Amino acid sequence: MMRFVLAGALALSVLSLQTAVAGQPAAATQPAAAATRCEPITEAEVAGLFDRWNASLATLKAEAVAANYAEDAILLPTLSNTPRLTQEQRVEYFKHFLEQRPQGAVDSRVIWIGCNTVTDAGTYTFTLADGSKVPARYTYTYEFADGAWLIASHHSSIMPEK
Repeated sequence: MMRFVLAGALALSVLSLQTAVAGQPAAATQPAAAATRCEPITEAEVAGLFDRWNASLATLKAEAVAANYAEDAILLPTLSNTPRLTQEQRVEYFKHFLEQRPQGAVDSRVIWIGCNTVTDAGTYTFTLADGSKVPARYTYTYEFADGAWLIASHHSSIMPEK
């Protein structure tokens, strides 16, 4: 008798579960979608992303520099208090920044690599056309999207005085 009660309870449980699942959207009953493919990248290649950005400064073309940024990127620039949230705003900033003919050199860095996102953070020094040097801290976050590594966020600030 106990066996029949347990079998009945089990059947009722299965029936309840099937009814609950049947009321769910089809996606809830399907296997999870294939995992996102993580684009491989090495620390040397991440360092090369900065080199690409720095080389775009040498063109003295603001549009070439802005092309390193994702459309929805945020730029918190070294020599401005205004966050740049659009390509137009980034181009405008770089037009003025490039007047000083800056060239950056990384002094120290730490790189973290994730799945389709990397962070390069440390210190760099800009040498300007007049020979002056501007030491600064930086953080670049890159994302891999649509077949390219682009800057998703860039923060740069002048080193505070000691």
